[in-house]
Amino acid sequence: MIPLQLVSMLLVGAAALAVVVARDVLRQTLVNAIYWLALVLLFVVFQAPDVALSAVAVGCGAFPIVILLGLAKVRAREHGSRE
Repeated sequence: MIPLQLVSMLLVGAAALAVVVARDVLRQTLVNAIYWLALVLLFVVFQAPDVALSAVAVGCGAFPIVILLGLAKVRAREHGSRE
């Protein structure tokens, strides 16, 4: 196994652990985007650029945006119902 492959797999494992350890939903969403960036690096190292492009679009772009918009909507409802 090439050392770069091993390092990228360890980076993915560490990022996955960071996602699980994060308690706050906002922080977990941001760490999840970093996890997807680590996965993109892993896909590039294993010479799968098409999968890496898909992961960038979904994991680093669309998914965090949807989660953050959902959090904003829930928090707006919470603040609106308290008044």
